[in-house]
Amino acid sequence: MSDSPVLDAAGLAAARRAIDESTPLIQHLTNRVTMNDVAQVTLHWGGLPVMADTPGDAEEMAAGASAILFNIGTASPREVETMIDVGTVANDRGVPVVFDPVGVGATPTRDQNAEKLLSSVEFAAIKGNYGEVSALAGVEAEVAGVESIGEYDEIDETARALAASTGAIVVASGVTDVVADGSSAFEVDAGDERMGQVVGTGCLLGATLATYHAAVEDPLDASLYATLGFDLAGERAAEMAHDGPASYRVNFLDSVATFDPTVASDRSPAARVDRLE
Repeated sequence: MSDSPVLDAAGLAAARRAIDESTPLIQHLTNRVTMNDVAQVTLHWGGLPVMADTPGDAEEMAAGASAILFNIGTASPREVETMIDVGTVANDRGVPVVFDPVGVGATPTRDQNAEKLLSSVEFAAIKGNYGEVSALAGVEAEVAGVESIGEYDEIDETARALAASTGAIVVASGVTDVVADGSSAFEVDAGDERMGQVVGTGCLLGATLATYHAAVEDPLDASLYATLGFDLAGERAAEMAHDGPASYRVNFLDSVATFDPTVASDRSPAARVDRLE
């Protein structure tokens, strides 16, 4: 049973409709591994994806964007500098920016890139796996490549501390997702284990967060609805016929594209979220 004051079936359906009605422009400065799927999932949620990441063009695009996603999975030094310039434009214009610090904690270079961005840009939301969120918060973490491999029994406290220090909503993704602001944390109990068998589902969650942040005014609501909607779409995909991870991936994209307000209500969303003490 949920103690959340902000999340219910009507709210989740309203968030989905808000995206459809506003058709937000989502700018991505993202990694090359999952770029196509990131564009697809943004479009299927109802947003307009644009991959503008070259100096000059990127800052100009940011001026008209509804939300922006930074993903440092394959970011070069020049791309990190471009992210800072884009983030400055976005912050000046009140455009929400979502940060996906892919692989932070795995190498000193990724740590330095993340620190540089956190010190230069105000983020609306930060999304990472348990290891990445712990590394950003300064807690001991085990990250191999881009995967979290450690034990994180106090991830809710870690996410809350990172949110308090950055002012962003923090989404820690794992078997159970945790969404936190500086004073509260919520556990989202939804999704399917097959989501972990597809490369880049974390990147797709980042794109989903950016799309919801563009359409839902309250940042905590936007993060909760985005995370829950994403996980419920993963459950629906598992119920569709598939032969393995590749066909499940296609199912997932179809599930997002057909995730209308009625579907949202039928999945008992209020029962999937609990406030953590």
